[in-house]
Amino acid sequence: MTRTAAIIGGGVIGGGWAARFLLNGWDVALYDPDPAAERKMDAVLANARHALPMLYDTAMPDEGRLRHVKTVAEAVRDADFIQESVPERLDLKHRILAMIEADASPDTVIGSSTSGFKPSDLQQGASRPERILVTHPFNPVYLLPLVELVPSPANSAAAVAATGEVMLSIGMHPLQVRKEIDAHIADRLLEAVWREALWLIRDGVATTQEIDDVIRFGFGLRWAQMGLFETYRIAGGEAGMRHFIEQFGPCLSWPWTKLMDVPELTDELIDMIADQSDAQSGALSIRELERLRDDNLVAILRALKARDAAAGALLNRHQAAMAGPAQTAAGPITALRRVIPIDWTDYNGHMNESRYGQVYSDAADEVMKRVGADTDYVASGLSYFTVDSRIRFLAEVRAGETIHVQSRVLEGKGKKLRLFNEMYREDGTLLSTGEQLLIHVDLGTRRACAPADAVREKVEALAAAHAALPPPDGVM
Repeated sequence: MTRTAAIIGGGVIGGGWAARFLLNGWDVALYDPDPAAERKMDAVLANARHALPMLYDTAMPDEGRLRHVKTVAEAVRDADFIQESVPERLDLKHRILAMIEADASPDTVIGSSTSGFKPSDLQQGASRPERILVTHPFNPVYLLPLVELVPSPANSAAAVAATGEVMLSIGMHPLQVRKEIDAHIADRLLEAVWREALWLIRDGVATTQEIDDVIRFGFGLRWAQMGLFETYRIAGGEAGMRHFIEQFGPCLSWPWTKLMDVPELTDELIDMIADQSDAQSGALSIRELERLRDDNLVAILRALKARDAAAGALLNRHQAAMAGPAQTAAGPITALRRVIPIDWTDYNGHMNESRYGQVYSDAADEVMKRVGADTDYVASGLSYFTVDSRIRFLAEVRAGETIHVQSRVLEGKGKKLRLFNEMYREDGTLLSTGEQLLIHVDLGTRRACAPADAVREKVEALAAAHAALPPPDGVM
């Protein structure tokens, strides 16, 4: 059954929420009084459709249906979850939350994207304060998985748990903040960096580009996969965090930073920051910068995914939770359906030939799962090894294109499993074929051996079923 999310406010954050829900199979009812809301949402959704599916090595759910509605009441009336993302004015949020409560189901949770207000601030005057809490995301919402889930003492455990489940279902990492506090956790850390950066610019120590270079060429790379404290633990050497604090703790008493003070944002300082920012990035439009940012984030997140580390581990768990379509043995197996990610392309702008091998390797893994040679089987000490692979390249494949692979068993007898794969674009264009010979092995001896009876029987059944199909073109 398709669930519906109501998104109230369709700006940068609300639009990102809408895209995240839609691409994870939810229907979305979006309310935003801005006359340009539909155009802006189309632009955000185009970026999300380009980027988010590239993170996964399987197909995402069928996209949900987007409805632009004219009233808050129409948006929330049948919603299973409500996300408020209106501007950061408490009086406005109170007014919108009252309108939501008037027409939403009394049990529907209301999350707020607020970056600064505590949930108890939002709950003032609410008829059911226990269902209003903070769900603070990060831009772009459709790519960055963190959401700060901030309850107050008024929130029920059921509402918090239900919200966490919704976030997990759309690939988010719900971090429950232990105590409500202004600006939560992440923005308090970001504000500290922002304050010091303003001083460095005001005092002529650094430009906007130089500060960004310090982050992106230095500690930002470490933070992306280790965060703050684990990074400093390593900096302490073999003695770890305790030694780091002993070594660098005294500097906290030195007047290095100006965190307790903020430079006055005079017209002169604002002009200086704006001019430096224009010189740094003004050659690209905001939409071009967003696409560049998204492509870079995809590549970084996919690198973490390959190592099953940090945000990459979350992606792997979410991918594993996406169930594939049910299939019968009568026809070819749809062994793979995915979007080609940006990091699979080369200097010619198309998929590198090594990635064709990756596609067919992934397809073979799916066939192995189908016959019972899954991760548990491999853990028991048995598997299949590819000993021969032949690939034909028939048409270009570019980043962002959706492909699927049809696999059939040409031979399944004894130790042998011979597969023939056809890679198609969604329009039906045959892009490539790949033929593979796999041999069953004992992982202890690293030598060929007969498969377990249950696996052998499934392999033989597939081979018999596929033998009745017309012979594929291009078998070598």
